[in-house]
Amino acid sequence: MAIKVFSFFFFVYLLVEMHEISAMVPAVIVFGDSTVDPGNNNQISTVLKSNFAPYGRDYFGGQPTGRFSNGRIATDFISEAYGIKPAIPAYLDPKFDIRDFATGVSFASAGTGYDNATSAVLSVIPFWKEMVYYKEFQDKLRGYLGNDIANHHLSESLHLISIGTNDFLENYYPFPTRSSEYPVDKYEIFLIGIASNFIRELYNLGARKIAINGLPPMGCLPLERTTNIMHGSACIEEYNDVAKDFNQKLQDSVTELNRELGGIQLVMSNPYYKLLEMIQNPILFGFENVETACCGTGYFEMSYMCDRMNPFTCSDANKYIFWDSFHPTEKTNFILADHAFKTTLTVFR
Repeated sequence: MAIKVFSFFFFVYLLVEMHEISAMVPAVIVFGDSTVDPGNNNQISTVLKSNFAPYGRDYFGGQPTGRFSNGRIATDFISEAYGIKPAIPAYLDPKFDIRDFATGVSFASAGTGYDNATSAVLSVIPFWKEMVYYKEFQDKLRGYLGNDIANHHLSESLHLISIGTNDFLENYYPFPTRSSEYPVDKYEIFLIGIASNFIRELYNLGARKIAINGLPPMGCLPLERTTNIMHGSACIEEYNDVAKDFNQKLQDSVTELNRELGGIQLVMSNPYYKLLEMIQNPILFGFENVETACCGTGYFEMSYMCDRMNPFTCSDANKYIFWDSFHPTEKTNFILADHAFKTTLTVFR
């Protein structure tokens, strides 16, 4: 009971603290994968969806939206911290239009990656198509605000990119194509080349404030621990080492791009060590369960395997770091967003 009370007040304290910050950017514009997809996959033909219960049970009104969590995702909290709005809509959601998107929009697609081959695995939106949607959005924004105001609006907006885990866990390691073509360090370089060109294109389209996320300790996701059952379901350190190496290469690229692109404010937000701190010291954050997820047995369920009929789903997601076998709970998303907002994103406020 004491842990539950501590967890509640810790969560409320952080929420109030973030609310005290006023808006410093007019919009948060998002690209990436399931970590930041608020429901774009609802509108495409793919098996990778989460627009059904128990997903969203702690979201506003208890409604599933397509977010891969029990509630809000990190970018929702970042938008709220800037004083903009409490949730960022999906670009493909027909309930919203340019009036909603002008203050924040997400083009992200669960299951996608930098690599086109990654998006093909589950037939989701490829990363390059997110850029196509962004250009379409720009045209709509200029029609809504006028050219000069829209261009200024875009230059002041925070463009946030969160992607990369699927390239390794859903593509490189499970399938032989890329792993036979590239040793893992060369594959990292291949992906960072795609990321760098994406940032250059954003810059050429008028974006000046850009944050790109590194990789988490992906070897500690419950699904990966389950595959490591012969070693006591410990984190797969090979995957964690790849994440750390990738993050260092990405940081080096960010440094180079800041030199190359005049007037850009480009930062890398690294979730690796904050999430690892939660995993290694859960009691400090009010968590009780680290190795398994809340939904289902917590070992392997995700998407349609995590449904309302599963009798094993936990009653209190705030005790868990992970909601399903691949994605964080709302509480974890909030802590990561709060950490990013108070560290790497301070340059934008």
